[in-house]
Amino acid sequence: MTASLTLPHAVRAQTTTAAPAAASNVTVNTAPPATTAPDEVSDHNKLVDDDVAETEESLKLVPGNIFHTKPGQHLSYWDGLVGHLTVEAGIAGNPWTKSARNFAQFYVDRANTVTMNQIMGSLSHPVTNIGKGYGFGFTFETLYGSDGRFDPTIGMGDGAISGLYQWIPTQAHLDFHMPWLLKRGIDVQIGQMYGLLGSEGTPALARPFYTFNYASDYIVPFQVIGIYTTLHLNKHVDWVLGIDAGNSTSFGQAGNNSRPKGTFGFNFMKLLDGKLDFHILGHFGPQGNNSRASYANGWWSAGVGKIANQKMQYNVDVLATYHINDKMTFTIDGTYLHDDLTRDDVYGVTSYFAYDINPNLTFNARGEILRDNTGGTIVEYSSFTSFTKAASNKPYPYYGAPPTTYGALTVGVTYRPDFINKRVSFGQFTFRPEIRLDKSLNGTRPFNAAGTVENPTVTHGTSNMLWFNADAIWAF
Repeated sequence: MTASLTLPHAVRAQTTTAAPAAASNVTVNTAPPATTAPDEVSDHNKLVDDDVAETEESLKLVPGNIFHTKPGQHLSYWDGLVGHLTVEAGIAGNPWTKSARNFAQFYVDRANTVTMNQIMGSLSHPVTNIGKGYGFGFTFETLYGSDGRFDPTIGMGDGAISGLYQWIPTQAHLDFHMPWLLKRGIDVQIGQMYGLLGSEGTPALARPFYTFNYASDYIVPFQVIGIYTTLHLNKHVDWVLGIDAGNSTSFGQAGNNSRPKGTFGFNFMKLLDGKLDFHILGHFGPQGNNSRASYANGWWSAGVGKIANQKMQYNVDVLATYHINDKMTFTIDGTYLHDDLTRDDVYGVTSYFAYDINPNLTFNARGEILRDNTGGTIVEYSSFTSFTKAASNKPYPYYGAPPTTYGALTVGVTYRPDFINKRVSFGQFTFRPEIRLDKSLNGTRPFNAAGTVENPTVTHGTSNMLWFNADAIWAF
């Protein structure tokens, strides 16, 4: 994406008072037109020049990591191709569980089991100048591993593999820069993309911990297919507008209903002398399935009929990151979900603190409080294909909890061992151990036990879950 921002346009009135017809003994003063001081003109032009220069700089062709060119060699567009490969494996240790599960978790739901979470590969090209101020780029990305169970897009390879390890496409979009309307232009993405809300992403290194916070699993959209635009209003503000098919769904029989969904909001960057970044984003639209419900083996599907076309879901995310100094960063993320169909409200706040002890070691801490007002959102998808079946209106096994206020505290480190990485010329190794305590703050007992088809609401578990987790990542 190009750097953003738009200039403030100051409109200055030009006033002229016309002289009336001459009259005896009357002196008429005609006010000259108001003019803009030379220094103000200079400042305005400098802003324009800075906008243009920074945008042009962001669109410059940069050599990628696939083709190696010699110094001074002329670069073609394809010399900017970038390839990445990430392998992540980990274990979520929970010695007190009686269900072999970690409740209220997607990607790390399997307790005490070494799991290959993801092998993720991508081929991309950053948005690069193709002439007359226009830019073009693209991203194609795919994932294989246990994380694939919870990140499908219905209609795009879902169900191709149905075991613990599954394959999914995660990104497939074309990216454009248009020199339209604003000095810094407009960016457009078309295709399959990650949702923009939230603070923790699917790629292993797009989050500080092996485990996820509740909001990233249950509130914010994972994948969308659509068209998203970013209008660069000025160097500190982007306006985001998008229309899509919905969370983890596509079109036609692979869609959930006949109504469009979309994202609206603003990104604010490098405020307070570059120390503060934040966004206010929302995703809105009907998310229920408008097909009829079906039944199998004691379980129902999620279809509710045509009423799904009318029942809105609202996802709102407010995230701010403050760079205390070169080593310390504090982030706070507030999320909210309201669903007209399920009549559920889920909301919470997550805070993060990161301290770079040295170039190879970072200390991370995370605290979260989240409320599920009905117990209908925070559920455990208990089979390998439960999440995919839920999204595609097929009966699926699950279990959940009564209305609960969840609290979670996680501390850990990100260690990039120099004694290994300096000897490896291809990629970098990262190790992330953590300790995490989850607790019901209102006395319910949803942890370390499972529900049944007769009674999927867990009330006989424990009120807290202490677990010890770690993952290892190799990334190129």
